[in-house]
Amino acid sequence: MVTGPYCAKLMADLGAQVIKIEKPGLGDAARRQGPFPDDVPHRERSGLFLYTNTNKLGVTLDPGTPRGRKIFLELAARADIVLEDRAPGEMARMGLDYDTLKAAHPRVIMVSITPFGQWGPYRDYKAYCLNLSHGSGAGFLTPMEASEDALGPIKSGGFFDHFCNGLSIASAALVALFNRVMTGEGQHIDASEQEASLAYDRVEVGMFAADRFVHRRVRVGGGAPMLPCRDGYVLIAAGNPHHWKKLVEFMGRPPWTQEERFKDDVLRFKHSQELNAHLAEWTKGFAKEDLYHNLSSKGIPAGVVRTQEGLVERDGQLKARAFFTEKEHPEAGTLVYPSCPYRLSETSWRLDRPAPMLGQHNDEVYTHMLGYGRQELVELTQWGII
Repeated sequence: MVTGPYCAKLMADLGAQVIKIEKPGLGDAARRQGPFPDDVPHRERSGLFLYTNTNKLGVTLDPGTPRGRKIFLELAARADIVLEDRAPGEMARMGLDYDTLKAAHPRVIMVSITPFGQWGPYRDYKAYCLNLSHGSGAGFLTPMEASEDALGPIKSGGFFDHFCNGLSIASAALVALFNRVMTGEGQHIDASEQEASLAYDRVEVGMFAADRFVHRRVRVGGGAPMLPCRDGYVLIAAGNPHHWKKLVEFMGRPPWTQEERFKDDVLRFKHSQELNAHLAEWTKGFAKEDLYHNLSSKGIPAGVVRTQEGLVERDGQLKARAFFTEKEHPEAGTLVYPSCPYRLSETSWRLDRPAPMLGQHNDEVYTHMLGYGRQELVELTQWGII
């Protein structure tokens, strides 16, 4: 629902023509995932689907039928990249594996996204965010409070792993495309989501490989503590001696900061829970934004914990850079979308079209692009092929 669509979205938003193929009648599973406005399910109003499929053309097609397979091959023959996220072996059973596509289109680049790759003992296992977050070790590294010891590891938030994997796989696809420009050769990319997620934890994995050290979940109290304010939370990272000195001065040198157990960074780390209790007592008298900006102006590393509401409606930096943009959808109405984290001077990101409705571009793709007659489209629809 996320990795493949987001991978293609990244390329579509930068100007590639992307054709999304969905199952006739049902469509992408993300259409049923939500979130939905007012919690009313509707296949054209899923926030997840609308975000991950901007700037794409959308068609319905069943490539498992002989006629559908023929149409799929016609589309593939026109494509630079064919991206699929089906179970291992499914494309081969339909006669649409890489060897088949390559025989008809030697320069094609095919990207196959699966949870664990095209071979190995987990090849046929299914996986969701929960499996991938723990199958890559990410669940062992999420921040924790001291009171959370009994909970054990937890998965990363939302679809975080899948979005990260989509970015990694898009990079691989574009590298393959660049290689083809230089050599004329296409290739098959076997993308394992487990391995893509694992790559984000490469430092901790490397620590074990080199020193047999297991890096467990990060205790909030041992790093940058999450401290309460009147209206939320801030984080203060004053572990270095010069940052600690500045923080002590900013707080007005309260007596507890002069205690022996807080005299150097090693002791402060050892007694971090007691230290953070003192800091929390101090921070709760401030508004989070005021404290954040005051600390930053003094050169003290700090961050403010912002909710989605705070980011969309009150973050001045994001507003100044127009990070959020509006786009009207014929069924879902006008919605606000996150844009991209980079600005290219010549080929900028753009939101030209909202996510397609189910089968919205059948006529445009099959009639105008592939040359099918309108009567043929009627027949293909009646037979359930599109």
